[in-house]
Amino acid sequence: MASSVKALEPAFQGAGERLGTEIWRIENFQPVPLPKSEYGKFYSGDSYIVLQTSPGKGGSYLFDIHFWLGKDTSQDEAGTSAIKTIELDAILGGRAVQHRELQGHESDKFLSYFKPCIIPMEGGVASGFKKTEEEEFETRLYVCKGKRNVRLKKVPFSRASLNHDDVFILDAKEKIYQFNGANSNIQERAKALEVIQYLKEKYHEGKCDVAIVDDGKLQAESDSGDFWVLFGGFAPIGKKIPSEDDIVPEKTAPTLYSITDNQVNVVDAELSKSLLENNKCYILDCGAEVFVWIGRVTQVDERKSAIQAAEEFLANQNRPKSTRITRLIQGYETHGFKSNFDSWPSGAVSSGTEEGRGKVAALLKQQGGSTKISNKGVSVNEEVPPLLEGGGKLEVWRISGSAKTPVPKEDIGKFYGGDCYIVLYTYHSHDKKEDYYLCYWIGKDSVEEDQTTAAQLANTTCNSLKNRPVLGRIFQGKEPPQFVAIFEPMILLKGGMSSGYKSYIADKGLNDETYTSDSIALIQISGTSVHKSKAIQVDAVASSLNSYDCFLLQSGSSMFSWHGNLGTFEQQQLVAKVAEILKPGVTLKHTKEGTESSSFWFPLGGKQSYISKKVLPDVARDPHLFTFSYDGGHFSFLYFL
Repeated sequence: MASSVKALEPAFQGAGERLGTEIWRIENFQPVPLPKSEYGKFYSGDSYIVLQTSPGKGGSYLFDIHFWLGKDTSQDEAGTSAIKTIELDAILGGRAVQHRELQGHESDKFLSYFKPCIIPMEGGVASGFKKTEEEEFETRLYVCKGKRNVRLKKVPFSRASLNHDDVFILDAKEKIYQFNGANSNIQERAKALEVIQYLKEKYHEGKCDVAIVDDGKLQAESDSGDFWVLFGGFAPIGKKIPSEDDIVPEKTAPTLYSITDNQVNVVDAELSKSLLENNKCYILDCGAEVFVWIGRVTQVDERKSAIQAAEEFLANQNRPKSTRITRLIQGYETHGFKSNFDSWPSGAVSSGTEEGRGKVAALLKQQGGSTKISNKGVSVNEEVPPLLEGGGKLEVWRISGSAKTPVPKEDIGKFYGGDCYIVLYTYHSHDKKEDYYLCYWIGKDSVEEDQTTAAQLANTTCNSLKNRPVLGRIFQGKEPPQFVAIFEPMILLKGGMSSGYKSYIADKGLNDETYTSDSIALIQISGTSVHKSKAIQVDAVASSLNSYDCFLLQSGSSMFSWHGNLGTFEQQQLVAKVAEILKPGVTLKHTKEGTESSSFWFPLGGKQSYISKKVLPDVARDPHLFTFSYDGGHFSFLYFL
């Protein structure tokens, strides 16, 4: 299908070939690539298409496509963005997950691409409105919501817009004010400061002043006085008035509908995977979210019609604007979708798959191989596979610029998410004199230049060892057991040390969150054995805690160990080991869940609720073997699991 759709839209040529974010704006009903300098700014009169390319298993790419609709965009432009999203997916091979994003109701996944937040702008190119940045500076008032991903919304510059429950940012020409409502959340206050720093660097060249004004505190401070003068003098503010934006759709029991000739009909049967036919499209209505499921053998026009049918379905039922629409292609369903079905076999294969099994078996038999094929998954071995033996030599290099720099012995095992590394483990194996474990590790926030350099230098290292090692590529969060077991422990930290990462965040105007020995940092210890246990830096807020894990809290010179009531003894042992690596000689202050002091909660911004849920590891999938054929001008493949 991909070869036939590439001619649909020239603007999408080359899309999805590199990790990261790509954005197009709809102009005159055509997608136009957006300059990277404009990323994060979204005009209310326009519609956009955002492609996020992420690393998948085995070096593959995963695609999420979002079409963002401004509150003032026209119906025609909104329809164009939805249709062009289908075309982009077709060019990518028809396997992307698609999301509809409405201004002010964006998903957390979408917001996570833009740090610290997206900037809502009035007007728009496609709508013909004049850009506000072409006009003289206008004092703007924003309400800032979100503890992790910030939602910034422009509100009328009026005292009536203020309330006691939210955090507001007043962007004036000479000074940026943060107004903290008396009942506002401490995490939202912290996030608002990040937004203010971004606005200062982006729109004030870093030269304006910043002031904090607390609701209800009327001390004789010049900042507080100046703030209220802008509103015509101090006067009491009212209570928060709920608006349409505050309506949160409720989750309901899932209902399945089939789409036939643009007609939506309920499927009156117990939800089972067997109901989904590969030549049809369906709507799964879960109340707060609506899924559109697309069969693999449907045509592009049918897929476009399915999205439009879902839009009309919501409109006819007067659903809240925040109701999400997610489109899925058969074979690439998300866990959120599959969890609604009573029957969804994890190893189910189609009849075409069985045919593929037979052909592969015949190939193996012709070449003298075994034809015994099992449908069962491989059981997970709790012990480390006997690949690495003790007493080996471990060398680690960090990529910076065009070179690799040796990581000091005391820092081996610490990995920054903004960096890339090369790891070489030399050991003796059986009768061989020496054997090698060679790989390069790619941080989830690393820049493309470092990733390319890591691959090139790792290949050079492999050549210098006469190609004896098998060269592997490892993505953060997908480390195999052998890799984790080498370090004992492996510690994943925020930020990065490479020059490429530092330049990237500087260009984006982002705050450098790189871990240091003086940071306020929360480290999560999880896992059940040495080759599955990792120490991972998480957001330093109380909501990051989990009763099933142990944590390290670093605050200046102090270091707390927090033991969840459902954590294991092995995790407690690893806490002490990680603490010694991060701050040698530190005296740990041991804290058990439920006995925390105020000095523990203070660095986390105060006590908040957190989950008590065991996070299950990824389930290993059987290997896939594919055979390809080209017959009569048609390219196809058969496979078995």
